[in-house]
Amino acid sequence: MTSDAFAYPRPQLVRENWLSLNGKWKFAFDDNNQFQNLSDDIPWDKEILVPYPPESEASGVGDRGYHYACWYKREFEISTKGQRVLLHFGAVDYRAKVWVNGHLVVEHIGGHTPFSADITFALGDSEKHVVTVYAEDDPHDLAKPRGKQDWQLQPHSIWYPRTTGIWQTVWLEPVANTYINKIRWTPNFDGFEIGCETNIAGDLNADFTVEVTISHNGKLLADDHYKIIGHEAARKISLSDPGIDDSRNELLWSPERPTLLDAEIILLRDGEVIDKVSSYTALRSAHINRDRFMLNGRPYFLRLVLDQGYWPDTLLTAPSDDALRRDVELTKAMGFNGVRKHQKIEDPRYLYWADKLGLLVWEEMPSAYRFTSTAIKRLVREWEEVIDRDYSHPCIIVWVPFNESWGVPNLTSTQAHRNAVEALYHLTRTFDSTRPVIGNDGWEASATDLIGIHDYDANPQSIAARYGSSVQQELFDRRRPGGRILTLDGYPHRGQPIVLTEFGGIAYAKQRHSEEGQEMWGYSQASSDGDFFNRYRQLLEVVNETAMFSGFCYTQFADTFQEANGLLFADRTPKLPLEKIAAATGNIK
Repeated sequence: MTSDAFAYPRPQLVRENWLSLNGKWKFAFDDNNQFQNLSDDIPWDKEILVPYPPESEASGVGDRGYHYACWYKREFEISTKGQRVLLHFGAVDYRAKVWVNGHLVVEHIGGHTPFSADITFALGDSEKHVVTVYAEDDPHDLAKPRGKQDWQLQPHSIWYPRTTGIWQTVWLEPVANTYINKIRWTPNFDGFEIGCETNIAGDLNADFTVEVTISHNGKLLADDHYKIIGHEAARKISLSDPGIDDSRNELLWSPERPTLLDAEIILLRDGEVIDKVSSYTALRSAHINRDRFMLNGRPYFLRLVLDQGYWPDTLLTAPSDDALRRDVELTKAMGFNGVRKHQKIEDPRYLYWADKLGLLVWEEMPSAYRFTSTAIKRLVREWEEVIDRDYSHPCIIVWVPFNESWGVPNLTSTQAHRNAVEALYHLTRTFDSTRPVIGNDGWEASATDLIGIHDYDANPQSIAARYGSSVQQELFDRRRPGGRILTLDGYPHRGQPIVLTEFGGIAYAKQRHSEEGQEMWGYSQASSDGDFFNRYRQLLEVVNETAMFSGFCYTQFADTFQEANGLLFADRTPKLPLEKIAAATGNIK
């Protein structure tokens, strides 16, 4: 069994033996949702290249019309040889049903999170099998988390082409009858220890022991053994504390020194090894101290860039694992220490490269655009799965459940909308007490650990005047960047850090229209290379030197369809030399 261009899909729980099912599948649209069972006469009239969505050119389908549902089918070969076989999906948008050899093996709702099924019972004695997938994704449904996927036929304003069906890796994994199902890492910076939660699945009718080793550069830092009670166990594993700051700091993770700790987890039954996985973790802390964001116990100025996570030919799906790594490298090369993944739950491989190369990530839930009880239930369910999937990545330092009041448009007047934001804030802090949470980024803040402000004023002098330290109280009492109040009544600024989380948006394009025929635009316009650089440099100089801010997030990383306000063109070609961008980003004179 081998990997493919997308590499191992689950980087924090790795086994050597796996089989990618990416590649050519049979495919059919089901616009009227008329095929409800495998016995129906589904017209397999197309072929698609998974995991690219059918709206993308790379998929071989390239159809961006309205499609309510679609079907996938392919054959595969695998032998169980006394083992279980798990079938994994990275993400299917929006509601999925999966059959193997005609047996329904799993159903899942939510377009951005993974799901799996133990398909052993459906395989029988044969080595040749068929997997069939039904994906329902109503393009007009505004009450589901959809992020930047447009509900109009053609992309408009700040919304982009839709993504239907499979858009992340599909893969098979043979495991033992009892196997390690989940690993969860929690760093304890102050205690110089790592929390490790191990969850096992399968046949639990025996006594099981887990061995966890943690090392760095071949040096063993911890070797722990403990029993599994029921199906899980949690331990705090103390690391060998060198006691000297220099040596201690070498083990800390940061963008400047992204130290990862290698881990191996072995599951034993009566002393016999029955499963073994490799993983990694890191020692770092992210919290708030008065008006500053703190990384590893020290004030840390955030220099972020907003990243939509789209590619021209593959849409939400990355072209390859190399493309994901390159995006992280380009972000760092432009002088940023972090990224705000905007309205997208990114592929875990991106988070792996951010962990490995050193890039902070703000993770933001894709929004619904209509407030209903169904919308909130969907959001809560999927957001819980998001946090569960990505909790152990050291690169993630902030959770953002809402952006710009999307899905909760009447925060100033409707109590239920305010309740939703406050509930998601507290629920997120319950799921993860180790990271700050922004309840609603941009404006109309209530329950939140940071105040995020969106302000696209193109005049650097206006930005300097608006956010000077002498006007801080006036800013919250009367001024309204973007035409919205910054905090809701009853939630005055309590000294939380203030971050300019969207600004800039300077457009500079080679052509007037996108390939889709939409007029290219931005929040302001540059006329030449020199004009573009001067506008960027002057804005960044002001924002870097504004004492009120604990950081910023510039809009944006790359041009995205009709939006020409990237520092890079859509194909990731820099609009200016990277070293010039980096110098301006970091305010290097």
